[in-house]
This record gives sequence, C-alpha cells and structure tokens, in this order.
Amino acid sequence: MAHDHSHAPAAGPSSERRLWAALALTTSFLLIEVVASFLTGSLALLSDAGHMATDAMGLGVALLAIKVGKRRADTKRTFGYRRLEILAAALNASGLFIVAGYVFYEAVRRFAEPSDVASLPMLIVAAAGLVINAVAMWLLRGGSEASLNVKGAYLEVWADFLGSVAVLVGAGLIWFTGARWIDPAIAVLIALWVLPRGWTLLRSALHVLLEGTPDGVDPSAVERTILAISGVKGVHDLHIWSVTTGVPLLSAHVRVEQLDDWDRVLTTLCNSLVRDHHIEHLTLQPEISEHCPTRGGPLDCES
Repeated sequence: MAHDHSHAPAAGPSSERRLWAALALTTSFLLIEVVASFLTGSLALLSDAGHMATDAMGLGVALLAIKVGKRRADTKRTFGYRRLEILAAALNASGLFIVAGYVFYEAVRRFAEPSDVASLPMLIVAAAGLVINAVAMWLLRGGSEASLNVKGAYLEVWADFLGSVAVLVGAGLIWFTGARWIDPAIAVLIALWVLPRGWTLLRSALHVLLEGTPDGVDPSAVERTILAISGVKGVHDLHIWSVTTGVPLLSAHVRVEQLDDWDRVLTTLCNSLVRDHHIEHLTLQPEISEHCPTRGGPLDCES
C-alpha cells in the first residue's frame, strides 16, 4: 500500500488577521446596537443585533478553530484538529436558526400589540451598522473562497449588511409615516433573508462531516484518470472525501498488470491526480487479481 502525505494548508495568517479585525468591529458595534434597540424600542434593531451577536460568536469560534487546528496531529487524532473548522461552521449556522426563531416569535407579538419606535436614533444606528458591516465584509471577502469557516463568517456579515440596509429603510419609513408595524415587518424580512444562507452553510458543513465527495471533484472523472494510466487494469473501492475545506483525500484499490511496475504506476497516478483533480493525499493499494486477496478481512474488498 502506498501513501502520499501532502496536505493543503488550513486558513492562513492573512485569514486569521482579517477574522480578528472583523471580530473587533462586530463586537464593538454589537454593544452599541443592543443598547440602542432597547432605547428606541426597535425589534428590527434587536433582530440585527441578534445577527451581529451570532457573527461575533461565529468569528470567535472560527478563530478558536484556526488556533486549535494548528495543533500537530497525534496518535489519537492522526489528521489533527482541522475538522474543528467544519464543526464551527455548523455551530454558526445553528445560531442563525435560533436567532431567527426568536425574531419570528417577537414579531408576532408586536403585530398584535404594536410598540412605539424612536425612528431617528434607529436611523442613525442603522447607518452606522451599514458602514461597520461593509468594512467587515471587505476584510473577510478575500479568505471566503479558501475556507468554509471564513466563508461562514463572511455570509453572516453579508446578511447583516443587508439587514442594516433594511433597518435603515424601515427607520426612514417609520419616521415619515409613523406606521409602527413596519418595524416587526423589517425584522421578519431580515430573518427570512438569513435562513436560506444558514441552511446553505449547515448543508455544506454536514456534507463534509458525512464524508461526502468534495465540491468540484467528479468521482467518475477521477476513475477515468486512474484507468487511463498505462499498466492499470481496474479500480474499485474508490473513496473521495475531505477532512476540512481544501483537503480532499482519496483511497482506492488499483488492479495492475504486474506488481513489479507499481512504482512507475504510482508515480504517474499521483502526478495525474494532483494535476487534474488537485487531490494530493492518496492511499492506493495495488492488486494483480480480480478478487481482493484479503476477502472477508477489514478492508471489505469487493469480489
């Protein structure tokens, strides 16, 4: 059996610095927004504050995942702690659902018993939130494609940016019309906007936890690449999964014409899979028989 032990890097120093800066901005404005929501009586501000709290929690957990993920692998955790990044993303998504549920509950109550809202302070706070979220989005955008963890934080801040726009528009409408029902309506719209993005993030995290095929990898194309190598007669027990974002892994049983040629075949296989599919961590077992020699053993080989 042969192995290739290269691993793609986890979220790098640049992503970590951006997360720290975004966390500082988000936490600072969160405190302001919570106080303002009670002073103005605005559910929309409270809804936005709830999402900001989820952002702060998500950014904190993301940073914790990066720190712990840097710990070296040991005999108990041979892949290290990189999957904490995926668990953090799942936790972030779950937080979004909890906040949205509370907003829906409170909105129903306020539709039945409308509350007075101080629209001008609400307008000022919403405008400040728009600026804060825009800066945080800019900070996180660069690392959002390289890490599911950073992507989760980016999606939450993006949702909060749109939430700030909605609060700003709502505050203006309340100021001009005096219609108190606008505030809970805006709060519900913010929650409805966030829920699909939370589901997308949760689904992506669960896909990794269930060891699904990584996005962008076609198992059929991978199999064709393996079979195209000179000296390869067949492949079975092909598995492709990932530990965390950007770290795809592959294991397979490769049937070859003769074992003496395995070194050449392995080198060609590794080069082809890295070049064509960006899969660097491989575990390949050579076989010369159509039947697995360890039939009934722990490898669960196919006949």
